[in-house]
Amino acid sequence: MSLIEASELKQWLDNKDDFLLFDCRFDLTNLEAGYQSYLNGHIPSAVYVDTDKDLSGEKNGKNGRHPLPSIKQWQKTYAELGITPNKKIVIYDNQGSIYAARLWWMLYSVGQQNIYLLNGGYPAWVRANYESEMHEQLRVAVPETKLLKFQNLVLVDAVEENIKTSQFTILDARANDRFHGNNETLDPVGGHIPGAINRFFKDNLEANGEFKSIAALKQEYATLLNETSSKKIIHQCGSGITACHNLFAMELVGLKGSSIYAGSWSEWCSDPSRPVEK
Repeated sequence: MSLIEASELKQWLDNKDDFLLFDCRFDLTNLEAGYQSYLNGHIPSAVYVDTDKDLSGEKNGKNGRHPLPSIKQWQKTYAELGITPNKKIVIYDNQGSIYAARLWWMLYSVGQQNIYLLNGGYPAWVRANYESEMHEQLRVAVPETKLLKFQNLVLVDAVEENIKTSQFTILDARANDRFHGNNETLDPVGGHIPGAINRFFKDNLEANGEFKSIAALKQEYATLLNETSSKKIIHQCGSGITACHNLFAMELVGLKGSSIYAGSWSEWCSDPSRPVEK
């Protein structure tokens, strides 16, 4: 299992278990809101991780809103966060684990083991009436571990080729209206990659932000994928964030080996020569 409940995390903290705790709260429309909410209260010992600054590379107008950092950049950040390959890690946010899942995937894709998402995130911690703290936890860096590359990562050329070959199924994690080209507020072009199917990431969650049961998720993905192998699924969203949420949900229920198109719609639509479907 890659989920941890608030009660179990509380036990780990009380027993002073050796693990790293990361707070990934973020807001696409207010870039300082996540950090400010962290300062207003977070789980004791949690270190803040910024989606833009830590989990994304440099934007050039053509590579999407949250391009992956180079593997060398990620290797540096990985060490600055105090991560080593054998370290146990817990990650959370307050938005249904969407930003936590991005960090989860970036660790998982370089071979990290023992990574957990806090089920329900910070709201679950607060609901349980566990204590929070308001002082910032500083990072304790360690020597760099050589990271070779991101696994299960698909680049835009392969997605373009797939338009012709249909070797893979693109699974778009955006809301249904954005998938169909309506109410697009984040990217300059509305629509989706031709041939893609839609699974809104919030469909992985209960109303309280916790993940649905394994049985429910397994049934929903079985219906959605219709016997398509999980290894033939490429996850995509607006900028490569919520795509990780769907990949996590699939891994959670044993549907292993799907991939991420990290550039996602924001990269795809930056080139007017690429086809768009609505």
